[in-house]
Amino acid sequence: MTRVFVPGDATACALGADAVAAAIAEQARARGLDIELVRNGSRGLFWLEPLVEVETATGRVAYGPVTPADIGSLFDSGLLTGGRHPLALGPTEQIPYLRDQTRVNFARAGVIDPLSIADYQRHDGFAGLAKALTMTGQQAVDVVKASGLRGRGGAAFPAGIKWQTVLDAPADQKYIVCNADEGDSGTFADRLLLEADPLQLIEGMTIAGLAVGATQGYIYVRSEYSRAFAVLRAAIALAREAGFLGPDICGSGRAFELEARLGAGAYICGEETALLESLEGRRGLVRAKPPLPAVQGLFGQPTVINNVLTLASVAAIFARGAAWYAGLGCGRSLGTLPMQLAGNIKRGGLVELPFGRTLRELIEDFGGGTASGRPVRAVQVGGPLGAYLSADELDIVLDYEAFAARRAMLGHGGVVVFDDSVDMAEQARFAMEFCVAESCGKCTPCRIGSTRGVEVIDRIRAGTAREQNLILLRELCDTMEFGSLCAMGGLTPMPVRSALDKFPQDFGA
Repeated sequence: MTRVFVPGDATACALGADAVAAAIAEQARARGLDIELVRNGSRGLFWLEPLVEVETATGRVAYGPVTPADIGSLFDSGLLTGGRHPLALGPTEQIPYLRDQTRVNFARAGVIDPLSIADYQRHDGFAGLAKALTMTGQQAVDVVKASGLRGRGGAAFPAGIKWQTVLDAPADQKYIVCNADEGDSGTFADRLLLEADPLQLIEGMTIAGLAVGATQGYIYVRSEYSRAFAVLRAAIALAREAGFLGPDICGSGRAFELEARLGAGAYICGEETALLESLEGRRGLVRAKPPLPAVQGLFGQPTVINNVLTLASVAAIFARGAAWYAGLGCGRSLGTLPMQLAGNIKRGGLVELPFGRTLRELIEDFGGGTASGRPVRAVQVGGPLGAYLSADELDIVLDYEAFAARRAMLGHGGVVVFDDSVDMAEQARFAMEFCVAESCGKCTPCRIGSTRGVEVIDRIRAGTAREQNLILLRELCDTMEFGSLCAMGGLTPMPVRSALDKFPQDFGA
């Protein structure tokens, strides 16, 4: 029986994958052909979706982007044996966009059936958990420290230090919380991993629980990710049934339980303490720190909070070793970072690379430049609170310290590209407007500062007392940066200042 793969993730389905899958099934029935139709996750080549793959004697062959109208001609051309067709892309792994990546988090994405334990195990799944079950908590934490893994949620805090704090904290109950409230513009890596390889996250969180002595975990999923939430809950049930979760993990006598919770649609709940408030059933308001969540987190107990990519990386680190992982990347930025290409880009999608490559390589070699064909003018990296980089800065190395030196941030790896038609004063206004809409309202610099920021930028754009208002805007940015309770207000000035500094002509200079 020939296996045919059609992605079932949100992006592919938005582009028509469900209709393509139905057409393939119908065509196979009409021709009396026996196939196994697998709804895998996307490989992240969104510019080729819906991407259809066929398992042949020489490996998987890809076709795309496919529409239902193409199915008849594909079968006529020998689809099930990898036949020639105008949509044929050759062996999937040899597509340059995919071939030139170094995939760790996304090594199985698009390869396996996301809801098959057997498929996951055939591709080294649960190998890391097996090793973790032979270790003490301290030995497991030491592995994470040695790997150099840093949080992939934006702050890039060393994961091992956070885990050590929770391990050392005395408590009868500890928690592992995964922040899957992915709300930054241009980001979709968390969603793709949840839809394409959810068992990797489950394995990583279980290892984290064993390492710090936590027996309960929660995954807080963005409310808009209904498809990912459904896949995740199904994967948790499968893992529990197979003995990889529960009171006796793999017969070890050690326990870890996991539950997925759906968020309530607030961007601020991506901030870890607001997430905890929401998880406890309250409105998502930022908590003052200290105490840190590692000391007093969920329900007042020591809590590890990491994002999806951080916890998913743990599975690979334990399976292949800390030294292997630390051998990827550069400087203090070790491992890989899945970068997400969006905005005005010809080939949008997910690109996982070791730290150390350049932004130019990402945009030009993988992304193919702008979709409009016009020159790149600005690139925002790190979500709506990230700095704007000019076309002259594209050779910056993808590295946490390199970005910090430019008063920018890598954040969650979202890259939004703009061509030379963009109005950067409008983008600066959007940053303030976004803060108005998404602030939790707890602190005055963020709540009021962002509102005044929109008004001041409007006056600048209108040419009203321009010089005085430019001074006022910079002073307002200082107040927000140093006076806000959390990064929502504290980082909003970053895109505003970068637009002011690098594109002054858009502000009437």
